[in-house]
Amino acid sequence: MTNDQWMILAILAAMTIMFLWGRWRHDMVATGALLACVLAGLVAPDKAFTGFGHPAVITVACVLVLSRGLQNSGAIDALTRTMLPANAGHLVSLAALMGLGAFLSGFMNNVGAMALLMPVAVYVSQRLELAPGQVLMPLAFGTILGGMITLIGTPPNLIVSGFRAEAGLGSFAMFDFTPIGLVIALAGVLIVALVGWRLVPVRQQSGIEGFESGAYITEVRVQEGSKAEGLSLREIEAELADVDAQIIGIVQKEIKLIAANPGRRVYASDILMIEAEAESLTEVLSILGLKLEESVKLEASEETESVDTPKTKGTKKNQTKSQPEGAESTEETDPPIKSGDIILMELAVLPGSPLSGSSASDILLRTRYGINLLAFSRKGKRSMRRLRSIALQSGDLLLMQGPPESIIEFAADNACVPLAQREFRIPNKRKIWEASLIMLFAIGGAVFGLLPAAVSFAIGVLVSMAWRTVPPRQVYEAIDWPVIVLLGALIPVAGAMEATGAAALIARFLIENVAQGHVIVGLVLILVVTMFLSDLMNNAATAAVMCPIAIGTASALGVSPDSFLMAVAIGASCAFLTPIGHQNNTMILGPGGFHFGDYWKLGLLLEIIVVAISVPMLLIVWPL
Repeated sequence: MTNDQWMILAILAAMTIMFLWGRWRHDMVATGALLACVLAGLVAPDKAFTGFGHPAVITVACVLVLSRGLQNSGAIDALTRTMLPANAGHLVSLAALMGLGAFLSGFMNNVGAMALLMPVAVYVSQRLELAPGQVLMPLAFGTILGGMITLIGTPPNLIVSGFRAEAGLGSFAMFDFTPIGLVIALAGVLIVALVGWRLVPVRQQSGIEGFESGAYITEVRVQEGSKAEGLSLREIEAELADVDAQIIGIVQKEIKLIAANPGRRVYASDILMIEAEAESLTEVLSILGLKLEESVKLEASEETESVDTPKTKGTKKNQTKSQPEGAESTEETDPPIKSGDIILMELAVLPGSPLSGSSASDILLRTRYGINLLAFSRKGKRSMRRLRSIALQSGDLLLMQGPPESIIEFAADNACVPLAQREFRIPNKRKIWEASLIMLFAIGGAVFGLLPAAVSFAIGVLVSMAWRTVPPRQVYEAIDWPVIVLLGALIPVAGAMEATGAAALIARFLIENVAQGHVIVGLVLILVVTMFLSDLMNNAATAAVMCPIAIGTASALGVSPDSFLMAVAIGASCAFLTPIGHQNNTMILGPGGFHFGDYWKLGLLLEIIVVAISVPMLLIVWPL
């Protein structure tokens, strides 16, 4: 062994130990390993940070942003309702989610498939009352397994096919990988859905603290053509039975009815007063095609903004104070909220707040601050008054909509305090289509080879910012920066492992000293060694290192190289033991709250299953 090989192996060993120890954050350890390689002369100083411009790093960052766009628009909620069973248990829900992820990964970039389904996994975890990681890890592994199914499912398959062509045997066809890959994927999905998910450590996402806020009372407008139009109140409540919401009143033609006859029909432009848990508000809006009343007013004011002169706006603003309470709203003609970056935030009214005894109409929210009161919660009590006329009290919770700086200003002026951050999504059909099309075109550009994946997804991010499916302010918030630093630092380290010949040295040593001329043992070793290397370095680099060794081993043993090359393809796609072996594992590190050593229990089970299934299948489908 050369000095360079000794040094890179020592650095990798120290890095792995520190990862498993968990005392320092994973991005700190990865950066330390990179700098150690630079100081040892294994990575050139001018190449130390090239990993941050690597397509894999750019791709991960971009898909996280595009995933945020799907969340913001409500597209994920629609996908969840249509593609996954609504009330199924753990087995069916996990199997359906993993199966969908595996199928998509067979025909598109598996990082894109993971990004598309990550928010769905979080939703499923909430419904099944599991920690997010208990669903995210099975999904990540399902999308990795799905990449084995076709030629384009994952880069290692393409690399293996290229080495076969260079060996004069021709490229593998699109579905040459399917017989073995499909069996492995189905078995993996079934095992994980049955028992494997129980091996995932229960972790909570850092920085997120739960709290009970009670039920909100909010007003929603029935839209023309929506599912609610023409239904009776009884039929609407039946639709909402599964989301813990109830109708407490209705406003028809400016007449408010409390405890209305359940047989009363609901028509377009009617306003429903609904009581629902905070987490149920999105579902209430999505199921029946409703809109928050204040959002309707905001849209109307934005439409009239272009024809209102400054003088006209000023007149309307002054008229606001003279309106009698209960008259239908001057707020509709108040200056609209400037589009900027609109967020939803929960505020708690503190004791001694000047808001006590005042209503939303009294404090002129939109005139003075450019924000809306969307919903109201007073735990243990219920008010039958219209939302704009409810007298606020200390302890009330307010769901506010508007630019973040305006909401913070309002909170500071009125002794309110923001609660722990929560995600609320107001479904918007136009935004759903926009966000979905952006993601599909970005994926399509990569899948059909029109553009490199990183470029295709980066264009998607730019379009998302322009169309505001992801407001510019949220772009950088959507990226998990410790994960980006981890990837950017480790890519040059993996390159040093390959360049020094350390990876090839390990593989040859195991094969020459352990296989000892036995064909099946040699096949198993190629598979296992490829798995091991894939857990520590980029799977494409692993395939590139192992393919020449696989072909040389097959030649030395006097057998066809096809089964050995397929073993490399399978092994390179089985990076289940660490968060750095595959981008999908890395993507869930932050959202799942995982530590470096949390992957190996479920990952080891899956790798054992893959070996047990793939070796017999290789001998049958690709005989030696």
